[in-house]
Amino acid sequence: MASQEEKDLPSHIKGEEGAPAGSSKGALKKAAKEKEKAEKAAKRLEQERQQKEKSEANDTSKHLYGPYELPAERRNAEDSKDVAQRTKLRELDEKWEGREVTVCARVHNARVQSAKLAFLDLRQRMENIQAVIAEGGANQISRQMVKWCGGLNRESIVLVTGLVKKPQDPINSATVSSLEIHVAKVYTIAEGPVQLPMQVKDAMRPPPIGEEAETEDQVDSQGTPIVSLKTRLDNRVLDLRTPTNQAIFKIQSGVELLFREYCQNHGFQSIQSTKIAGAATEGGSGVFEIKYFDKQAYLTQSPQFYKQMAIAGDMERVYEVGPVFRAENSNTNRHLTEVHPHSPLRSPTHTSPLFTGLDYEMEITEHYHEVMDFGEALLIFIFRELKSRYAYELSVIEREYPDAGNFLIPEGKCPRLKFAEGIAMLREAGEDVNDYEDL
Repeated sequence: MASQEEKDLPSHIKGEEGAPAGSSKGALKKAAKEKEKAEKAAKRLEQERQQKEKSEANDTSKHLYGPYELPAERRNAEDSKDVAQRTKLRELDEKWEGREVTVCARVHNARVQSAKLAFLDLRQRMENIQAVIAEGGANQISRQMVKWCGGLNRESIVLVTGLVKKPQDPINSATVSSLEIHVAKVYTIAEGPVQLPMQVKDAMRPPPIGEEAETEDQVDSQGTPIVSLKTRLDNRVLDLRTPTNQAIFKIQSGVELLFREYCQNHGFQSIQSTKIAGAATEGGSGVFEIKYFDKQAYLTQSPQFYKQMAIAGDMERVYEVGPVFRAENSNTNRHLTEVHPHSPLRSPTHTSPLFTGLDYEMEITEHYHEVMDFGEALLIFIFRELKSRYAYELSVIEREYPDAGNFLIPEGKCPRLKFAEGIAMLREAGEDVNDYEDL
């Protein structure tokens, strides 16, 4: 029975059978609909769960894919002798056809062609190869495995075992174009995120040129993203994974190794000078001031002073590879003050005066031309050896920058200009310089 207060309520705010508005007919109907909706959702989830369990129970290849687990027999190994052999993609050639390989690589791309067929594009540093996952076969690959492989996140690290075969037609999108891997097993070592701030494949093209282009991502005429310099630097780990950056860093390492090799073969010895000094080591350039306990100190601008000390200490010929710190102010927002001249870390819009130095110092027997001769021969050696020893890395860079390996190496002696001749050439080119201006 309704109370006297409920009876006194206006009819337009009374609920069903005189109930208050909070239990109105519309609200009860809405609640019933929501209950029905929730019951349907619960029923659907239960059906999906049952289907998944049934599918897993019928999955004949569930042991051939999934998260990687180190085999029990290798968990307590005391050395690396029993580590499973993994093949580098760069090693693969026609001789590998018909052989089983195990490779550890990143998923550059994954796609499902049909319920029975999926493809993986596997990337390893500067190389990539196509992997095929097909239902059936000797390993009885299941449709569940096909679907799982096609849904792998990009940049995931996977361990893939399969048979190397020759495709009907070359795979133009792969560096290993004449072979493909027919997958028998695939396990995830590290799963990539679902959403990436940039795709590595999109960064495999030169960044746009111009001040606005450096900070804003663009698309080309076909709608393909062009990744800006800002996005690359904000996501540097992803950017470093591109084949071009891999090759650039390999060549940077090669320059250092060739410099050391040539110096060692010509009677030089390596030194390692301090990078903290009690006073500026050179005039004419800025210094970084630091606190050394309770004293004022400076990051060294170059090893010049210490090289000269070594020569005066009868070491005859010395060289050093190390950082050089010069506090040069810059108006760019991406200026890096500790960077190698050849490094892809540096901004293309500003030449940084701070770098990793390749320094040498030597006794002069009779004439300073001895130092010039050595320097010229050193540079020619480095450029020639880069062309021969790092031809593959140069070819990778040339995909984006066609003139990257076009070194103009002189035959015979390098041309030399006297200072006065250089001033004259500048004046002929329209530059206003005096006879003693620093070039």
